[in-house]
Amino acid sequence: MSSKIEPRTLKGFRDYPPALMLPREHLLEQARRVYRSYGFAPIDTPALEYAEILLGKGGEESDRIVYRFKDHGDRDVALRFDLTVPFARFAAMYIGKLGTPFKRYAMGPVWRGENTSTGRYREFWQCDFDTIGTTSNAADIETGLVIHDLMLALGFESFQIRINNREVLNGVLQELGILDKAVPILRSLDKLLKIGRDEVIAEMKTTAGITDEQGAAVLDITSMTGTNTEILAAVRERFPNCDAVLSGVAKLDELRQVFETNGIPASRYTFDLSICRGLDYYTGTIFETFLDALPKIGSVCSGGRYDNLASMYTNQSLPGVGASLGLDRLIAAMEQLALLPTTATPAPVFVVQFQSERLGDYQRVSRMLRAAGIGVEVYPEAKKVGQQLQYAEKRGFRIALIAGTEEFAKGVWKVKNLAKREEITVAESELVASVRGLLA
Repeated sequence: MSSKIEPRTLKGFRDYPPALMLPREHLLEQARRVYRSYGFAPIDTPALEYAEILLGKGGEESDRIVYRFKDHGDRDVALRFDLTVPFARFAAMYIGKLGTPFKRYAMGPVWRGENTSTGRYREFWQCDFDTIGTTSNAADIETGLVIHDLMLALGFESFQIRINNREVLNGVLQELGILDKAVPILRSLDKLLKIGRDEVIAEMKTTAGITDEQGAAVLDITSMTGTNTEILAAVRERFPNCDAVLSGVAKLDELRQVFETNGIPASRYTFDLSICRGLDYYTGTIFETFLDALPKIGSVCSGGRYDNLASMYTNQSLPGVGASLGLDRLIAAMEQLALLPTTATPAPVFVVQFQSERLGDYQRVSRMLRAAGIGVEVYPEAKKVGQQLQYAEKRGFRIALIAGTEEFAKGVWKVKNLAKREEITVAESELVASVRGLLA
């Protein structure tokens, strides 16, 4: 009987080899650059929280997917299911020192014990940015601008940010006389893209106890189409005396005007009244972002305004707004769209170890290049040059440096462009400039 343990991963969890991890780190760097450009500062919070911190914040469905257990101290603890709820707790503890408004970003793994599908995992990374301590619609609008610039920085030109406002949805439900059933209705509406109109109405009947006619009315209103201006005008005309609807529409219209002033193409954002976000803590403007080439994978960057979340931890008013990039879902989409590189290496330059007795010189020149900001890997064994170059090409190195007895005697290096299979000889004193020029 074999004593070996079968190497395997849990369902909903995955390994990341270099071919995925290097693009992932690149995406993280791009997100970090965009967030910082808007003035967001980095923070982090623990993966593990007291269960009471996390439970009851996103609704019954989010509570069901929380990984919860007793630790060795018999404390009731849970793994964070998003980065927003821990941030609300963080803000309640430290906002007196930080001041308001406070803008932060955070990147890290979260855990949800839910059903898996393409791009949906039980452990995944989120890249959040939030502004807390202001109710100004300017912060909501900036959130949309950040999402737009983030998608461009990540390499996407064709995407659509779908935008709505919970005030509009609540006003519609109020006018239909079913506002008291908003939570189950909006949870069902959030599944529209996944299960379709008929199934949503059926679920609304079951979970919210509304009639077919009421469910159909909700779907008819939230399925309005047209240009952004036409949709807002139609909503105003339909609900001319509902303060909540008019307030939400005014905020969306201001967003439209700012986007237009800043040259954001109308093809990249649309007002979609069916967008509601499944978590209960949203109160105002909400965002979901879909890739034009792969909309069925779901939203890759979502969020919105949450004015009451931090009030569960403090008496101080701490309204917030923000969004989260679902990094692993985006990577899954990029895999499907063949947008990830097939080979990758953390360093572009490869040094062939031609003679083991010259290891010190190979490392000396490598350190010289690294000091100039150029990544270098030295092969660990003095194998045949052909074998080492084969390794370098397979790993995706761009340049190989070769030197043996003759080259060292002359103070030169052979510089090989691996993609073009072209080779030149360069004096060691000119090596940095030559390599930098080839990489550029």
